[in-house]
Amino acid sequence: MPRMQESATPLSEDDLTLIHALQLRPRASWTELGRALGVDPVTVARRFHRLAERGTAWVGLSPGPRLLDQLCLAYVEIDCAPGATARTVDTLGRHAHMLTIERAAADHDILATVATADLPALSRYTLDLLPRIPGVTAVHARIVTHMFTEGGRWRIAALDPGQRTRLTAPPTARPPRRGHHEITPFDRALLGRLVHDGRASYQSLATGLGVSLSTVRRRVEQLVRLDVLRFRCDFARPLGGWPVAVTFWARVPPTDLAEVGHALVRRPETRNCAAISGPRNLILQASLHSVDDVLRLESRLADAHPSLDITDRVITLRHDKLLGHLLDPYGRSTGVVPPDVWAEPRA
Repeated sequence: MPRMQESATPLSEDDLTLIHALQLRPRASWTELGRALGVDPVTVARRFHRLAERGTAWVGLSPGPRLLDQLCLAYVEIDCAPGATARTVDTLGRHAHMLTIERAAADHDILATVATADLPALSRYTLDLLPRIPGVTAVHARIVTHMFTEGGRWRIAALDPGQRTRLTAPPTARPPRRGHHEITPFDRALLGRLVHDGRASYQSLATGLGVSLSTVRRRVEQLVRLDVLRFRCDFARPLGGWPVAVTFWARVPPTDLAEVGHALVRRPETRNCAAISGPRNLILQASLHSVDDVLRLESRLADAHPSLDITDRVITLRHDKLLGHLLDPYGRSTGVVPPDVWAEPRA
């Protein structure tokens, strides 16, 4: 974990190529990664361990499409009393249902991504629990009605085409998604460990959970095959050249919503895109290199999609939490609060 007194050293080109490789193949062996990057496997492993120790890059988890279909997700705008935002963020960061927390340059203080097992649990969390937290003055939830893409699919462009080809397996016919996809208590314990370290070996997972290696391997591979679980590589974006995160709130005619949403997914800047409840029925979150890029991106979106009416654009001042990882002001991971969206929301 990074120490606050460490200098905020930008990520090098070698670091970024390794991060891109891990975005494509988060659990690839060091030998496979070294072969693709033209580097000795020992060097690749040492480089990643250095990044992980500093909190500047890590491998964790993303929910797969089948899991997203099971959960109730919402973007929640939270207002705080004057001077209470930092303290409120610290409190919310410990909540297992708070996946991501951003402080926004907007008329709300916090934008959070929240997930629960179902709509009644989301209602209890947003109506009964959050408003009682000291410092919170208002809570507004926008429920996700369809997730077009989530942040685990976002890629940087640090590898050359040949390296990408070596790390991208050719498409094959996928077998039917058969198997048990309901999340069990064992799965919750397994996912909790993988959030801390998505590259943890099957043996270390088996030892920690007190089960056989074959049990762990079989279940992880099954969850991936069923599109319940995906691995992802994240990094300190401000140190890697992506210091700006922007959220666009938009209105789209319902007849155009699916077409526009799927088109936005194909843009390289897009991190999250979802249909949501309320008068603004689409949210788009993008990672950019500069504040100037916000206007450029909005102009391109307006030209490409005449029916897309962007009603607000909000720049993130600071990411405090990203899929369970607590972040420092430079975007480095300082700790993990494993998401447990199936638990009953509690203070």
